[in-house]
Amino acid sequence: MQNADAPAETLIMDDDEPPSGRLAIDTLYPVPPSGMDPIHLTRPVFILPAQKTTSPRHPKLPPETKAFQKQFFPESTSRDWHDWQWQVRHRIHSYARLNQILPLGPDEFLADSSVQLPLSITPYYASLIPKDVPDHPLRRCVVPTAGEWIRLPCESDDPLGEDHQSPVPGLVHRYPDRVLFLLTDFCSTYCRYCTRSRVVGHGKIHAGRARWEKAIAYIAARPDVRDVLLSGGDPLTLSDDRLEWVLCRLRKIPHVEIIRIGTKVPAVLPQRITPQLVKMLKKYHPLWMSLHFAHPDECTPETASACTMLADAGIPLGSQTVLLKEVNDNVPVMTNLMHRLMKMRVRPYYLYQCDPITGSGHFRTSINQGLEIIRGMRGFTTGYAVPTYVVDAPGGGGKIPLMPDYVSGRTSHDLVLTNYENRSFTYPDTDLERFQILPAVQ
Repeated sequence: MQNADAPAETLIMDDDEPPSGRLAIDTLYPVPPSGMDPIHLTRPVFILPAQKTTSPRHPKLPPETKAFQKQFFPESTSRDWHDWQWQVRHRIHSYARLNQILPLGPDEFLADSSVQLPLSITPYYASLIPKDVPDHPLRRCVVPTAGEWIRLPCESDDPLGEDHQSPVPGLVHRYPDRVLFLLTDFCSTYCRYCTRSRVVGHGKIHAGRARWEKAIAYIAARPDVRDVLLSGGDPLTLSDDRLEWVLCRLRKIPHVEIIRIGTKVPAVLPQRITPQLVKMLKKYHPLWMSLHFAHPDECTPETASACTMLADAGIPLGSQTVLLKEVNDNVPVMTNLMHRLMKMRVRPYYLYQCDPITGSGHFRTSINQGLEIIRGMRGFTTGYAVPTYVVDAPGGGGKIPLMPDYVSGRTSHDLVLTNYENRSFTYPDTDLERFQILPAVQ
């Protein structure tokens, strides 16, 4: 039974749970349910060792984080802070609480129901945001502003046309050989530029078996589907048992070759990456993960530890970054982010042009600015660190890659190319079949 005091975006327990043994409580209450003693809530997944040492998986908290915890969560312990369920139960989801932690400016003090996407920030992520820097990039990513009220003519609630490419609830089939399977609409922390703000956080994508069964049946009936991307919301906010139920069912479909998980958990809730979770995920290879990062300040020791556990489990990690005005829209910041990801064994994959979602105008840059960032990285750092810049075409056209124009001309037989130093070179671009190839002289 859901707590009446819980925020609307809290995960809803289904009355037909996946049949997979004891299930952790997915409905993570900000306060215990009426009549339930706190000790009966699911206990932390990660238990600190008895000896007075720091777990190697959880680097020692920096002084500023310890000070943040002491000031705003004085009754919490170190064990609490490292428990992902505690983090979700104590996420910041009211403007009154947010104003205590991050004093809000005039354009940030909004009524709780004034914007489409709910407010939610984990204590961990809030601790990364300096309260005396009103224009800090991480603050822009998660604190609502009046800009979300402004709807430009080019914007829409569903710019990618997902609703029109959804044959069953919560499943998008756009490309011939792969589908997007939305397991839940819940995130521990909501990015203010979210493409799915029309559904995320409102309970519209119910995390329950009845809906999941329909999506899995659709996939099983289509042999051309070889790749399934699990997203949401954030799939890793589900309990291990519920997530495993989905993975197990998908692995029983012969034509499903690859399963991918899209998540921002390592950046906003790294405590979720536990040894138990990783052990479970390893059973369902080939399994890939697409991790969402927006700024270098998200690459903390805790995040690095989480990525190390995933990479050591043989899970290839790729990054997906949205190009955001005044967050990462210049070459130094973007390069720094990609370098830090590489150090965490996360391969830069996509750089997205911000989708024209309703109320996102204050986040979007020009396409030319994105191209200049790619031009400023290509050749000046390793190619592994340069993501593919894409526009997800409005109306459901799919991802279209964009590159600076390195072809500067053509002669009768050669292609004229411009390199990263703006120097010109020619490459013989000739149809060799038009020439008689003579044997080499012996």
